[in-house]
Amino acid sequence: MGDAKAPTHLTADGEVHMVDVGEKPVTARRAVARARVVMAPDTVARLRAHDAPKGDVGASVRIAGIMGAKRTPDLIPLCHAIALTGVTVDVTWTDTGADIVAAAETRDRTGVEMEAMTAASVAALTLYDMVKGMERGVSIERVELIEKTGGRSGRWVREER
Repeated sequence: MGDAKAPTHLTADGEVHMVDVGEKPVTARRAVARARVVMAPDTVARLRAHDAPKGDVGASVRIAGIMGAKRTPDLIPLCHAIALTGVTVDVTWTDTGADIVAAAETRDRTGVEMEAMTAASVAALTLYDMVKGMERGVSIERVELIEKTGGRSGRWVREER
């Protein structure tokens, strides 16, 4: 069960609203998210050899993730627009696909977890789009926050399963 705090995105009348963060202090904040993309070993081998019909898959995936982070408040209801100071997206090829790790940073009044998660998700979707002509059975798995720092709650790190 979650904690017993009152819901922050509901008014006293139970209506959804955007949380006012205007009085919160500006602090350095960082979040890191991961998406795992699973595909056939033959597809991975072609990607590692830069033999994909749509060109440089890794570059496209990284750019898409960064663009996704920048568009987060357009995609996620009630998500504040924040001034991102940095976004990185790294793709690591594995024997069974790719691990995509996205990090987002800001100095703002609210966190960047959603920006990191959106970056990882959009990057993973782009990877699927880049390889769907080679393999339709690709799956996107375990999109998850793996670390966040800053703000009132400080540092949090996911325990590995």
